[in-house]
Amino acid sequence: MTTAPRPTTDLTADEARRIALRAQGLLGAPDRRSGVRGVLRHLGAVQLDTISVLARSHELIPYARLGAVGRATVEDAYWKDTHAFEYWSHAACILPIEEWPHFAFRRRAYRNRPHWNHELPDGAYDRVVKQLRAEGPLTATELGGAKRTSEWWDWSGEKVAVERALMYGEVVCVERRGWKRVYDLAERAVPAELLHDELDDAECVRRLVRLAGQALGVGTRADIADYHRLKGEQVDAVIADSGLVPVTVEGWGRPAWADPAALATPPRGRHRTTLLSPFDSLIWERARTERIFGFTHRLEAYVPKPKRVYGYFAMPVLAGGRLVGRVDPARAGRTLVARQVTLDGARAVPAVAQALLEAASWVDCTDVRVERVDVPELREALVRELARATG
Repeated sequence: MTTAPRPTTDLTADEARRIALRAQGLLGAPDRRSGVRGVLRHLGAVQLDTISVLARSHELIPYARLGAVGRATVEDAYWKDTHAFEYWSHAACILPIEEWPHFAFRRRAYRNRPHWNHELPDGAYDRVVKQLRAEGPLTATELGGAKRTSEWWDWSGEKVAVERALMYGEVVCVERRGWKRVYDLAERAVPAELLHDELDDAECVRRLVRLAGQALGVGTRADIADYHRLKGEQVDAVIADSGLVPVTVEGWGRPAWADPAALATPPRGRHRTTLLSPFDSLIWERARTERIFGFTHRLEAYVPKPKRVYGYFAMPVLAGGRLVGRVDPARAGRTLVARQVTLDGARAVPAVAQALLEAASWVDCTDVRVERVDVPELREALVRELARATG
């Protein structure tokens, strides 16, 4: 590992937390003028996921920052007029279209990858590209079928081919239709001035390290690497000339780097009170979330039901710049159901009630029902607060 330069700034743990919140668009006045596209460019990546409870994660992320923005507005902001593309970043993510050149290093790595989980049938790749050129944009089903059987990973030859073309950069996902990827040729979907792989690996990684630092505000090597799933040694090779500056943070016990713009002015303003998607970039790195908020975050959707502690899709509640509880939501008609609520004491009750009511209104629910609360005596307090706020 490269030896870190001597830090130039000392931050308290509280300062680092507030810098992180502002960098993620959760402290200060929301930028409603730039809207969802502004959120995407500010964060640099918005994670996609198949799970939909209140809404899908890529909808919940702008909602957490902007409030009740229309769901159709969210989709249009991402996909209309080629403002974004989907690619592998932290996971499957929506990315600003101007970052296409900076993922050349990853496209090259895929093209040089020696082993794959799916065998590519002879001729399938060329057939898919030819069909897209003639008929696109198309889903995998329209290309000939997404799967051979009902098994999740038993892909058809066409699906294998078009996903390989996506990774190589010859094909782009231009929208999601009923959660299915819609594919088109990159030469049609990506603006001509961006459609190139001319940047070398170091320049690509340097850009992503800088973007990660800006989106995090302040982070350790591991935090910065995780944002776009870079390797630690890739970060080490470029961080000295990435534009980020070394800092020390009280209690972190490891080197950190910050966006100089984040250090230039104290983070002030109104805190958002909101439910967070488990895939929100504020909290998607578990060790960082524990370090900054003292909050253990784990998605339990893939944990067997008897072993779940907080619930299938437990959504952390952000209020006052802290994570004050969790809600595992569901919907029953036009009722938002809080199946399981975890509270950080009685002081969290008003904030959790506010977050539930705002989320219910956003997804067109007219009522909120609380089922189980981890501290049973607080259930009545939460129900009273919900009634008071709506009365």
